[in-house]
Amino acid sequence: MPTEFFLRSRRVITSEGARAAMIHVKDGVIVEVIEHEQASHDYPLEDVGDLIVMPGLVDIHVHLNEPGRAEWEGFETGTRAAAAGGVTTLVDMPLNSTPVTTTVTALQEKRKAASKKLWVDCGFHAGLIPGNHHELEALIQAGVLGVKTFWVHSGIDDFPNATEADLRVAMPIIAKHGLPLLVHAEIASPIHNDKSALDPRSYQAYLASRPQSWELEAIALMVKLCREYDCRAHVVHLSSAAALPMLRQARAEGLPLTIETCPHYLFFAAEEIPDGDTRFKCAPPIREAANREQLWAALKEGVIDFIASDHSPCPPEMKRLAEGDFQHAWGGIASLQFTLPVMWTAARLRGFSLFDLSEWLCRRPAELVGLKGRKGAIAHGYDADFVVWSPEASFTLEASMIHHRHKLTPYAGRKLFGVVDKTFLRGEKVYESGNFLAEPPGKILVRFDAQAP
Repeated sequence: MPTEFFLRSRRVITSEGARAAMIHVKDGVIVEVIEHEQASHDYPLEDVGDLIVMPGLVDIHVHLNEPGRAEWEGFETGTRAAAAGGVTTLVDMPLNSTPVTTTVTALQEKRKAASKKLWVDCGFHAGLIPGNHHELEALIQAGVLGVKTFWVHSGIDDFPNATEADLRVAMPIIAKHGLPLLVHAEIASPIHNDKSALDPRSYQAYLASRPQSWELEAIALMVKLCREYDCRAHVVHLSSAAALPMLRQARAEGLPLTIETCPHYLFFAAEEIPDGDTRFKCAPPIREAANREQLWAALKEGVIDFIASDHSPCPPEMKRLAEGDFQHAWGGIASLQFTLPVMWTAARLRGFSLFDLSEWLCRRPAELVGLKGRKGAIAHGYDADFVVWSPEASFTLEASMIHHRHKLTPYAGRKLFGVVDKTFLRGEKVYESGNFLAEPPGKILVRFDAQAP
């Protein structure tokens, strides 16, 4: 692409909503957004007609699993899939890589592993586990975008869950620097199942094994600690609508609390999941249709701030699909490439707009991780990150379309609306109609006030 050009569409999604506009791009940055017919003839013009031009998606909850578990996904395949789906910025979680990102040395290893493999821009979260609070200052100074912790077993033994005592040591450090603490909000408690709930193929048995009460207990603790330490706290992958009154009250109190949910909680319903189909296993679990509609209502109300994929793939054999064993299958859903069409397919049926979609998938997640002014909006000074797509076009998801390392996803065979035509990263056309740039152009992201790697 030229270093200076205009991108024109009759439907550009800006902070004012959809409008006919021309975007002036120079050296990878948006110079200005002007009227549709106002362009100078001094620079090349790319006119995409009626296609939507939206900010590139910002996904702040992705597991790329490299180094150490690149056979699960890896930077090259994961970020390539992101580019094909219009995702131009992502933030990698501190697990399930080996080593986990709980030290500066591990962060440096992760950045080294990512070098020259990124098809989109990528930042990193640090991990909080028992005993590593002394590493947090250095990790924050090194430019992580958030700190992630679990209050229940994470699924891998080298990332143990934190306790309340660990949080009381760590939260003042995190609060001092203004970073968000991202919490997997479940606290395990004994579950008394009857014999019918012991069938490992039963989805209802798996659902009962991780009840809403686990999320309620964890969120109550998080609200209490958020109030005590004035630490920014962020609930990742909220699945339980029963927690919404508590969250609504905390927000009304003015606590620095934010909430995300995920496409699978907004698209699927427990009643529709077949026994033995472990493609649907995730934690917390996908709950009932009535619960799903309450999550949609909370998005509309603004109690839930935005949507993140929680892309958490694994080798297909770990999903134990042949046995259909929900109790022992890996709990994670692969979806990074398809967040945009999945969410548009569900949102359009409920009367939401393209502007709503842009808020949930672009602006708000970028702001949470300190990328306001840089990512998530089409405005002066922002990176020229765009997804150009058709909301009217549809497709049926087939394995041949998937750029993730593994092709196993519960969205397979679904008819989805929203076809990505082009993806621009800092003014470069990284993806167009199934084709990619010759070399990956992505960069490692750090906070503005941190030392670049």
